[in-house]
Amino acid sequence: MRLFACPSCSQVVFFENVVCERCNHALGYEPKSNRMLALEQSGDGLWTSVGDKSDGSKWLYCANYAHGVCNWLVAADGSEEFCQCCRHNLVVPNTADANNVELWRKMEVAKRRLFYTILKLDLPRQTRDEHPEGLGFQFLSDDPNAEEQVMTGHDDGLITIALVEADDAEREKRRTAMGEPYRTLLGHFRHEVGHWYWDRMVRDAGLLDQCRAVFGDDTMDYEESLKTHYANGPKPGWQNEYVSSYAAVHHWEDFAETWAHYFHIADTLDTASALGFVVDPRVDKEDVLTARVNFDVYAGSTSIDAIAETWIALAAALNLMNRSMGQADPYPFVLAPRVIEKLGFIHDLVHRRVQARKAA
Repeated sequence: MRLFACPSCSQVVFFENVVCERCNHALGYEPKSNRMLALEQSGDGLWTSVGDKSDGSKWLYCANYAHGVCNWLVAADGSEEFCQCCRHNLVVPNTADANNVELWRKMEVAKRRLFYTILKLDLPRQTRDEHPEGLGFQFLSDDPNAEEQVMTGHDDGLITIALVEADDAEREKRRTAMGEPYRTLLGHFRHEVGHWYWDRMVRDAGLLDQCRAVFGDDTMDYEESLKTHYANGPKPGWQNEYVSSYAAVHHWEDFAETWAHYFHIADTLDTASALGFVVDPRVDKEDVLTARVNFDVYAGSTSIDAIAETWIALAAALNLMNRSMGQADPYPFVLAPRVIEKLGFIHDLVHRRVQARKAA
C-alpha cells in the first residue's frame, strides 16, 4: 500500500485515520483518486476538500462512518449512501452491542485493505444487486442455542465471516487448535474472495482448461477431499507443491490460498516500495537474500520470478525483525518452484494475460 499524507499539512497519515494528528483536519479516503482528503465541514452537512491539490469538491462519509467503522468517502452529488467497500455488506452485527461494533470495526479495517488491492488491480466487483452471484459479505455471531458455530466460507458469492474471528484471543485459539501457522482477518478475506474470483475470472471466463493445467482437476469431489484431509492429515510432501497444507485439500482451496498469498505479496511489496526498502544483508555473499523493492507490483510489468525473488528476501527480513521482538514470523511459508508457478498464473490472471496461455 502506498504512503498517504495529509493534504493540509503534509503529515504522514495512515489508511485508517479519520483525523490528522498535526493539523486536526478530518480525513477521509477517496478511492477513485487513491488519496486521503483533508476535510472541513460545511453548514449544509457536507464536507469540503481542502489543502494541497484540492479542488474544493464536496463529499460525504460512507454511512458506516456513523458507527466508527469506515472512513471512505462518497461524492456529495451522487446517489450512493455507502462507499465502494461497504455497499457489498449484506448482514452486519447488531450495533446496539458495543462489543459487536468493535469487532465489526476490525472486520472493516481488514476488508478495506482487501478492497484497496481489488481497486488497484481493477478487478470485477459486482454487488448482489448487480449480479445474482455478486460479491456480498455477512458478519454473523454464533447463536448460543444453535448446535453448530458460524463457519467462515464462500457460497456463490456470499462470503460469511464469523464475527468471533475478530476477537484476537479466540482467533489465536482456533489457529492453534487447527495447527495453522497463520490466521488473520485479512487472510480470511483474501482467501474467501479468491473463491469468488475463481467463479468470475476462471469458470465464467472460459479459462478452466488453463487453470486445470496449473492447479489440477477441480471436478474432484470437494466434500470427500475435505473429509480425507481432516481424517488423514495433510497430504505427504505438500510443501513441494502447495503454499500451505490446506491448499492441498482440493483445486479450489489451492487456488484460493494462492490467490490470498498473491494479495499478501503484492500489498506488502507495494508498501515496501513506498518506504524505499532495500534488503542487503552484510553476510549475504551470494546475494541470496539481497533485494531492492523498486518496482510497481500492481503495474503487472514485473515478472513473477522477479516478484518472488524480491519477496523471499523481504519476507526473510520481516521474519528476522519479528523474531528480534519476540514475535512470530509474519510470513511462515516457503515458496517452492511449483508454488511460484501457481502464483504466476494468478499474476497473469489479474492482469488479463491467461487468455494467451494454451489450453490443456
